[in-house]
Amino acid sequence: MKVFEHFEKTIGIAVDIMIGILVLAVSIAMGEGVFKIVQHVLMINLQGDANYIIEEIATIFILLEIILMLLRYIKEGHHIPVRYLVLISMTAILRELLLEHGGGSETIFLSVAILILVLVLYLFEKMTSFTSIHSESDEKI
Repeated sequence: MKVFEHFEKTIGIAVDIMIGILVLAVSIAMGEGVFKIVQHVLMINLQGDANYIIEEIATIFILLEIILMLLRYIKEGHHIPVRYLVLISMTAILRELLLEHGGGSETIFLSVAILILVLVLYLFEKMTSFTSIHSESDEKI
């Protein structure tokens, strides 16, 4: 049994190190994105550059969500709440909706996808509050 616990601890440390490297890499990518934004803002001449800046800002928001999720993963003891994955998905869909000006049907499909994810978040919130109320009443008995 001690061998398994030692192996589990070693794997946990290795995962923490890899996640630390991943957070560092995402932070570098965010820094590069901010640098590109500043560089383009100083030299903004074309309408295409404004679209590029909006795209970079949306990408930075997605990277920020990923960093927050990874930090939460470490803080929660190697557990990723599904809520963060849903929020990252919503951010990615919103980015697509803002940047890609497709046809009306594509816009409706993306809007429906966001609505479905909002409903999923609502259901998770209701389930979490129900279980926390239920477990509190069980503890009183």
